Amino acid sequence: MRRPLPELVADFPALRGLPGDTATLVAGCARNMAFREGELLIGEGEPATTLYLLRRGRVALEVHAPGRGPVVVQTIEPGRVVGWSWLFPPYRWRLDARAVEPVGAIAVDAACLRDKADADPVFGYALMQHFAADVLERLQATRVRLLDLYGKVQRA
Repeated sequence: MRRPLPELVADFPALRGLPGDTATLVAGCARNMAFREGELLIGEGEPATTLYLLRRGRVALEVHAPGRGPVVVQTIEPGRVVGWSWLFPPYRWRLDARAVEPVGAIAVDAACLRDKADADPVFGYALMQHFAADVLERLQATRVRLLDLYGKVQRA
């Protein structure tokens, strides 16, 4: 049995605990999408038009290293968000996001979501608080990964 999109959004871990009809507002901008293994969800330098709520599968975040090609900096698991550049002008992706295995995601139109957040500041503030917590956690995980990759940093 197929569940309605507002119900899927309401149950999405990264959005739990948001007030009022948040799920309905987000779902009004959303659609289900599927990606094959190896397919790009996000391409570096392209317009950042979509927020992905990862329902199944894993997504590798990659940066391009000169002379090395793509380097995976983090792997995103189901229940997490993929793509933050839609929040910040100039709204361009700063990395690639590639499906490591078949992926199912709720794709949220970024302009639609920004418009709803602007129109309802209480919704917008709650949404940004929730997303900021995830961004902070992601930055911390990247920091730990960099320490793993490059060892202890020498201080002068």
